[in-house]
Amino acid sequence: MITSFIPYHSTQQNPFRTLLVLAVICLSCAKPPQPQKLKIAAASDLNFAMQDITTRFRASHPAVQLDVAYGSSGNFFAQIGNRAPFDIFLSADVEYPRKLAAAGIGAGNSVFTYAVGKVVVWVPLASPLDPATALRDPRLKHLAIANPQHAPYGRAAQAAVKSLGLNQVLEPKLVLGENISQTLQFVESGAADAGIVALSLALAPPVRPRGRYWEIPADSYPRLEQGGIILKDSSAARDFRDFLVSGSGRRVLRQYGFFVPAE
Repeated sequence: MITSFIPYHSTQQNPFRTLLVLAVICLSCAKPPQPQKLKIAAASDLNFAMQDITTRFRASHPAVQLDVAYGSSGNFFAQIGNRAPFDIFLSADVEYPRKLAAAGIGAGNSVFTYAVGKVVVWVPLASPLDPATALRDPRLKHLAIANPQHAPYGRAAQAAVKSLGLNQVLEPKLVLGENISQTLQFVESGAADAGIVALSLALAPPVRPRGRYWEIPADSYPRLEQGGIILKDSSAARDFRDFLVSGSGRRVLRQYGFFVPAE
């Protein structure tokens, strides 16, 4: 009679091997973590600076997808008041985020200041106008500014014109852009001879070679204190806010001509 012999260790180890194989199979079948999506409403003066900032942020937060929309701060304020689905609002005027917070919109205590903007007179490179004297030059037929009703940079431009004593002369020549980016486009397209635009746009690499600018004295218009608010609290939203006001974010903002307040 032949008796089969099964080694002792095989009966003891096989169950563990089976469990190990099952664990590996479960891990291979598990779905990868879903990326976090962050929808940001940003003032138009941030257009080029934000491209640099989002690139740097993605390098350190690859799991976060950013969707940035640009427009006038006043229009975004109205949309967010009607519950537009944004996660973060970056305004050219910190008063808009403060008003949203006072109305109970947004995450608690999440209003923050990230920069102070500046305005300049901008003319195309081939223009015969000198940006430093363009506002007083009789050859100036049309001056583009952002619409003061909903664009903080438009209100700053309007205040600067009045402060310089040129309100009556320039008011009939004004061409209003929906936002500060469109204001610059009006000048580039020839719809206006000069424009009062954000320094951040004049310094942007695609724009700087195409024009010349003169920085309007800061005491000619109200301080353009720019601020944001987290509308939907999440780790991704807090990470982006923290990155924007960090040393890396502040360096980018300075490169685009923003004054960055001390921490």
